[in-house]
Amino acid sequence: MTEAQDVHQDVHNDSGEPKLYRTLFLSDVHLGTRGCQAELLLDFLKHNESEELFLVGDIVDGWRLKQAWHWPQAHNDVVQKLLRKVRKGTRVVFVPGNHDEFARDFLGMDFGGIEVVDHVVHETADGRKFLVVHGDQFDIVVRNARWLALLGDWAYDFAIWTNTWFNLARRKCGLPYWSFSKWAKLKVKNAVSFIGDFEVLLAGEARKRGVDGVVCGHIHHAAIREIDGVTYVNTGDFVESCTAIAEHFDGRLELLHWGLLESERVQQEAAQVIPLPVPVAALPEAAAAREAAQV
Repeated sequence: MTEAQDVHQDVHNDSGEPKLYRTLFLSDVHLGTRGCQAELLLDFLKHNESEELFLVGDIVDGWRLKQAWHWPQAHNDVVQKLLRKVRKGTRVVFVPGNHDEFARDFLGMDFGGIEVVDHVVHETADGRKFLVVHGDQFDIVVRNARWLALLGDWAYDFAIWTNTWFNLARRKCGLPYWSFSKWAKLKVKNAVSFIGDFEVLLAGEARKRGVDGVVCGHIHHAAIREIDGVTYVNTGDFVESCTAIAEHFDGRLELLHWGLLESERVQQEAAQVIPLPVPVAALPEAAAAREAAQV
């Protein structure tokens, strides 16, 4: 199992014109929850365009909305932005996940031009074929112990809530965002084992279907890696890591990180500007010395 070479981080484009890709893949946005980074997603959608856009599940969190309604304007703006992309010519395909499983009742239909499918095979510009599926179908906890999945969902939401307040304090101290739940997933042995098993299982499914790779979401752990000759791609999420997968026009796949709003990027760039030193000849003391020498 090796890491792919075409992974880049913190890719932003503030030239004014959106960056154009052949395909973009997004998942696990969780609209309807307080942890959803809707403003960052809107910023991402503003600065990045594509011919095709795949929404790889858990775009809307139906589980959470059933318990308590939370739908601020920014969440509505995301939906409107996606519909606007369709009107401008982008093909948008929605592959529902377990949190928006209600949409599986409408497979084969489209809403505002957004196609709803259970899974789809995408062919890249260089001829590789990828199975695009959310991935919950291969999660034995979701399939066989729904109550445990709901309990885990509650625990995850609690971790996000804790992170929110913890990182407010870090930001006031000038420290960057730090995710407890992401750290825990990589440190706790069982969580690491689950991620590894999930990746191998999805890669095996792609091999069984005779395709070159798989693009999925579900576990909130972005990756592009080779597993026994199959390219495993996970889009990550737009709750903590704020990641997406982009396909370039030559077929290359790239992992994008979008952690700052445009206004925050401008401030960061301004803070990094180092003023040029003033030439000695331009200093008042130097001018006075030259005048004294001429007297």
